[in-house]
This record gives sequence, C-alpha cells and structure tokens, in this order.
Amino acid sequence: MRVLQLTTNAEATYVTNQVAALADRGVESDVLEVPRSGPDGRRVTDYLQFCPTVRAQDLNAYDLVHANFGLTIPAAIAQRRVPVVTSLVGSDLMGRFGGLTKQFARFCDAVIVVSAEMAELLSRDAHVIPYGIDLDEFRPIETERARGVVDWPTDGRHVLFPYHPDRPVKNYPLAERVVERAAERTPFDIELHTVSGVEYDLIPYYMNAADTLLLTSHREGSPSTIKEALACNTPVVSTPVGDVPERVGSLDVSGVGSSVEELATKLRQTLDAAEEPGGRDAIQPFGLDRMSERILSVYRQTIT
Repeated sequence: MRVLQLTTNAEATYVTNQVAALADRGVESDVLEVPRSGPDGRRVTDYLQFCPTVRAQDLNAYDLVHANFGLTIPAAIAQRRVPVVTSLVGSDLMGRFGGLTKQFARFCDAVIVVSAEMAELLSRDAHVIPYGIDLDEFRPIETERARGVVDWPTDGRHVLFPYHPDRPVKNYPLAERVVERAAERTPFDIELHTVSGVEYDLIPYYMNAADTLLLTSHREGSPSTIKEALACNTPVVSTPVGDVPERVGSLDVSGVGSSVEELATKLRQTLDAAEEPGGRDAIQPFGLDRMSERILSVYRQTIT
C-alpha cells in the first residue's frame, strides 16, 4: 500500500513516528508539507497554493491520501482520484478554525480523531485512535542519572511543565499557582521546570528527572506528553482535558483537578506517594505498533 501523507510539519514527531510505524507494516508513505511563505507562520495563500501542488502529484500511484491536520483537508479533497483519510489532532478541531475543519471533514472518506471528546464534536462517524508513543524510548530511567543528564539538583521535589510557558493554551500561570499553593503545605521545596526546544532524545530524561508532570492546558486532544510521562512511570497531574481523565483514571498516584486547590492537593499527594505509580503498565496499549495497526485497519476499510 502507498499513501500520500499531507502535513503542516513533516518533522513533527507524531508524523515521523506514524510514517515509520506504518512502514513496519508494509505501508509506503510520501510526505508533502504545506509551504511557508514567511517567517511568522503560514498564510491563507499558502494553504490555497498547496491544493494544486497535491493535484499535480501522480495520484494514480497512491492508494489514498492522508490529511494530517484539519487545514490540509482542502488540498486532499481537491482531488477525487483516490480516497481521503484525515487525522484531526486537537487544535484543528477545537481551536480557531474548528468550524472550518468540521465542514471539511464531511467530505473525507474516513476521519480519525485522538479522543472520544473530539469525536463528539463531529456530525459524522470517526475512528478514535490516540497518538502512540515509542515505549522503547520512553522508559523508566534512574532518577539521579536523569537529573545528572538534565542538570537538575538531586534534592527537593521537581515538577515538570512540558511546554514553553508563553503558549497561552497551555496555561502556564495556572501551573505556577498550583505549585505555589502545594508548596505552602509541604515540608520540602518544590521546583517548577519548563522544557521546550530541546533535542527530542533528551525528553525521556526530563520525564524521569521529574517527580510529577503537571499539565494545566485549557484544551487538549490526546497529549503525547501525558502518555510519555506515564511510560516513564512518572506521575501526572492535569486539568481534565482531552483523553487525560481516561489515561490516569485507574491510577492511584496520578489524577486530574479543575481548580487550583484540587490540582494542588493532587500534586501534594503524588509528591508524597510511596507506592509505585503504575503508569508504565497502564500505557502499554498505546505503543506505536498498536497505533499503526489501527490506522492500517482504517486504510483498508477505506480502499475496499
């Protein structure tokens, strides 16, 4: 099977992981990225110009087109020679252009979303397939070793906020308030760290260096950072966004909260916990192999 993959970022981890995992199942992919005409992001004209770029491909050489992100759907459906599958990732459906994405999705032969919450936003059937993670790369590492690699102090408690603090949707000010409130009632120091723009192969070390991962986003689809942390056996405290409640609901040493007080209480509990987090076992069904198996099933249903 051969697939034309459309994306806004050919180097994004979720794209490269997906292409590699599908290749292991015999799916050959060619990746086309929406052009960028300026340094400050893409313009409407960039997406419009992507349509003839896609139509100019030898589409008879492909079994289907996979539009990875809602705003790549128009270029995918501008051709009608092969079926179209789209994957909606979160911000494309729940963000500024969500209304457009819903309309575009009606013309696709199959739709994949990363959480049940997203599926409920659509007026059509969708396959719920959360992002898979590399369970070999994201694995437990001895805490002291991990802290040495990322140059964190070995004492105190360390909380990881896994995004750039300036991204509004990630709501870093709430994370600061939560840590400040938790620190008022604990006998130990709590240090809040942010991480962004580092080499991807360092992320498992940051996950393992942290005592807890804290996510305070306004909205999410199926955040990979949550599954990555759990695969490292790092507890997670989060707002109830996307599929996070499903991922941590069965775990005693992780949880969700909607207010500063709820989140701070759960954070204190995870930092004090003596029992095993259990995240590694809970996240086993979300490896890349299982994800690619389910995507390939959608492909086969679409082309038959």
